[in-house]
Amino acid sequence: MLLSLKQLLSAVVDYAGLFPPAQLSLPEALATYDRAWSSLHHWMLGHFVVPASRLPELIQLLPGLPSRSSSSQPWTLSVILSSNWVAELEQIHQLSHATSQILIRALEVAPLPPDKIQQVYQHLPTEVTAFFEIPFGVDLAPYLKILQQPGTAAKLRTGGLTNDAFPDSGQLAQRILSLAEAQIPLKVTAGLHHPLRGQYRLTSQADSASATMHGFLNVLLLAALAYQGSISGDEAVAILEVRSHHSFQFTDTTIHWREHSLTLSEIGRSRQQFFHSFGSCSIQEPIADLDHLELL
Repeated sequence: MLLSLKQLLSAVVDYAGLFPPAQLSLPEALATYDRAWSSLHHWMLGHFVVPASRLPELIQLLPGLPSRSSSSQPWTLSVILSSNWVAELEQIHQLSHATSQILIRALEVAPLPPDKIQQVYQHLPTEVTAFFEIPFGVDLAPYLKILQQPGTAAKLRTGGLTNDAFPDSGQLAQRILSLAEAQIPLKVTAGLHHPLRGQYRLTSQADSASATMHGFLNVLLLAALAYQGSISGDEAVAILEVRSHHSFQFTDTTIHWREHSLTLSEIGRSRQQFFHSFGSCSIQEPIADLDHLELL
């Protein structure tokens, strides 16, 4: 495994197996995540994504998992808040002090207008990062101002179950460039099962429709170059539309695209300070595709 790729992909997949299209039961999703922690590529795993309403159920199920008998490490979670966020934040506060089985590292909040985000911000715990989803097609400026406050970050939706759920390359590129310029941390979710842009089925069903999807390597490399401040708008769109891994040159210590290059320290800085992770309802698909490309 090249060090540059490992730096780019470490802890990058927040596992969202509870959500479509996988939509597993909580016991199934927990078991899948638990098995992944014992696999060769466990270093790619980020947080387990769970709705706040299901935290008590999750805590009850954890002791029955194989890894729990041999590990004292808490499970790191990204918790999705609902419109009932006031009560959920109080519950999170209580659970965090009542059990050592979980460690809530992130909160995720569905799209809200800027003034509502400010209301939520006033109640946030200080030890977590809150990712507020910003829909496409809205004026970004009011969001940028609010999300520059400590402990806040942006979330972008990069796909879904229908063709129109996928932002085009121009929309996504401009959002990433703007967030990088404002130095607002970012995570993305949905539609990023595959490393490279291409035509893929929307679900695992044999009769599923297909859509042109963004690739997580494309998005990660754009984020790193954007955070470095070395890529133009046209180049940002172009990198999102790369469909062959041969367009990128990976070495042990650098990644190159056209005349641009990223060192290990630049990749690490982007991952630590800007691009947090991407949510995926599959752990195996991203790994299998990388393996097929002989990148693992």
